[in-house]
Amino acid sequence: MKKLNFVFFLFLFSFIFGACSSTSSNTNANPSQAEIGSNSQNETAAQKVSLADAQQSKIAPAAVERKIIRDADLTLETDAPAETQNKITAIAESKGGFVIESSQSSSDLKATTHDTVTMTVRVPAAKFNESLDEIRKTASRVIVENVKGQDVTEEFIDIEARLKTQKALEAQFLEIMKRSNSVEDALNIQREIAGVRVGIEKIEGRKHFLENQSSFSTVKIKLQSPAAFSATSSGFFYQIRHSFGSGFDAALSFILVLITVAVALLPFLIFIVLPIYLIMRYFLKKNRRQKLASEIAREEIKND
Repeated sequence: MKKLNFVFFLFLFSFIFGACSSTSSNTNANPSQAEIGSNSQNETAAQKVSLADAQQSKIAPAAVERKIIRDADLTLETDAPAETQNKITAIAESKGGFVIESSQSSSDLKATTHDTVTMTVRVPAAKFNESLDEIRKTASRVIVENVKGQDVTEEFIDIEARLKTQKALEAQFLEIMKRSNSVEDALNIQREIAGVRVGIEKIEGRKHFLENQSSFSTVKIKLQSPAAFSATSSGFFYQIRHSFGSGFDAALSFILVLITVAVALLPFLIFIVLPIYLIMRYFLKKNRRQKLASEIAREEIKND
């Protein structure tokens, strides 16, 4: 009986000792798990901060004023296109704008000179309507007017968000490059930075283009004298005179075409057709002589 009690006591003691050692090992393991939990919490917090920054990068540009590209295309009738051109140039410069291009041409029709001026000006978007009103007043009437606008605000906001993200990525690569331990790692990171920089430059180029197009409006103008629009005048005698003039012009054009064709064919006739003709004529004459000689010979034989 005493032996059984001793065995039971020994078994109980071993169980209690094993439980204590297990508790001790669990207690020793807790600090590493605490560190892991702390690190995971820090990573989660960092992710939350990054998400917050990303959201802020999308929300912040929303306060940007609307970006609208506005263009106009005008065809005006004026008695003096050259003078009107100078007036429009002065209007654009007074508004803080400038002339991009300008050209002038003249055409003579039935002893009447018709001047045409085409020009392209850019004016500040804030003074677009004001500039159009003053440009219209420089002409006697407006023949054609086409005004159009394009809202690029959404694209502009998206470009700013992408630009901020790319610059943040570039900054991260630069920090990683500072901590690189080998030349190979540094070169790989440098290639990544170069790719990010190319993307940044493309985005910045598009952003500058939209800013320029939205801050300055483009106005294309065509100035013509009144006679340029009077080609459809009514009247019986006018129509007859116009028909004679058109017929004479058509006949003159036909004659000029014939002369051009003749001059173009002259070398061909001289250097190709004429030699062929002379050679064929020579052989034809030779053939005729041979036939004539053979006939004479046959006649002589018969007579003999």
